[in-house]
Amino acid sequence: MGNKYSFALRKLALLGAVDDYIAVSSRELGSTLEMSQQSASKRILELLDEKYIVRDLGARRQRIKITPKGVEELKKEYNEYRRIFELSDHVTVHGAVTSGMGEGGYYICQEGYMRQFESLLGFTPFQGTLNVTLDPEDVSKLDVVRSTSGVLVEGFTHDGRSFGNVIAYKAKIRNIDCAIVVPERSHYVDTIEIICQFHLRRTLSLEDGDHVDVRITL
Repeated sequence: MGNKYSFALRKLALLGAVDDYIAVSSRELGSTLEMSQQSASKRILELLDEKYIVRDLGARRQRIKITPKGVEELKKEYNEYRRIFELSDHVTVHGAVTSGMGEGGYYICQEGYMRQFESLLGFTPFQGTLNVTLDPEDVSKLDVVRSTSGVLVEGFTHDGRSFGNVIAYKAKIRNIDCAIVVPERSHYVDTIEIICQFHLRRTLSLEDGDHVDVRITL
């Protein structure tokens, strides 16, 4: 996305257009976008063409809302700025220990994954995962993590069942080496699954609701 659009999207977002429709006249748009009324109207049409916004034309003022595609573009730019100003080689997320569905543990224990973890991460995981539900304000940091490549653990078929690719991101909890594992095709979630060679709950005396910091290597 060129700066041509990002500046306008950012200004609209600051007016509240990410969460809801905002009512603005073309004159207001001109002053917000720091351009003439005519140029601002043209820019709005371009944003509509690119499907970055949707609008609803009212009597005197149009109502504008940023689309999911527009929000994605803003997030890309946001992550770039974060990497410039905040991030060095890691990002730290905070969250509370939760009981998982046992799903992750079952998958991770498959021989096909276990062998690869040993060679790719340098440890054989304890059977089972530690689940951490991130604090709401830290969920977006996962976008930054997922924009890096991570370690690819290849899928396989076993007894007629296929297990998909998994991406692992090396991490530490209180200086203990571990890794976050995410199915490559997974949907966006706020709970992360962590593998470690130790039983983390026992080793760190963790119970549901306890808060932990997870330092993820980028």
